[in-house]
Amino acid sequence: MSRRSVPSPARLVVSAIYRDERRLEEAIPLVVADVGPVTGAGERLPFDRTDYYEGEMGTPLFRRFFVGERPVGRDALARIKVRMEAIEEKLSEGGRRTVNLDPGILTAENFILATGKNYTHRVYLGEGVFADLTLEYRDGEFRPLPWTYPDYASEGIRSLLRGVRRDHLSGAAGWRVTACG
Repeated sequence: MSRRSVPSPARLVVSAIYRDERRLEEAIPLVVADVGPVTGAGERLPFDRTDYYEGEMGTPLFRRFFVGERPVGRDALARIKVRMEAIEEKLSEGGRRTVNLDPGILTAENFILATGKNYTHRVYLGEGVFADLTLEYRDGEFRPLPWTYPDYASEGIRSLLRGVRRDHLSGAAGWRVTACG
């Protein structure tokens, strides 16, 4: 018989996709007000592996990652996704987002993104939010799965997340992850 227990906390990772640096600067304090302090992780990256957001947000698009300085319960992901969507809506212009905020949680075992879109491999969390197992940690590496988005499968983002994982497991506070490329 299994014994239920609450798993160790996760590290919140928020991906921000945006066109205008000013709009990202407006989003950050709103994110902090909702989830607590965040630290930038890595550098600004071109968001060019898909044109999915171009019709809504224009081009060129960029991505930055932000990491919560405090661990979060793994069961908080759906609530955080709903709050990030409220920030996106607040910063929208003419019904179009100016910033896309995608939260995920990083644990010793994996990296899971929150999404509002169902698919065969996604698990419903509640509040219209699904968990997407994006990367698994195995043999000292974050490993992509057949459905992993190409940018998350890239070595640059996986390296960034390895650094976040290392710092999360060490309990480092006030750290700044810079690896990405």
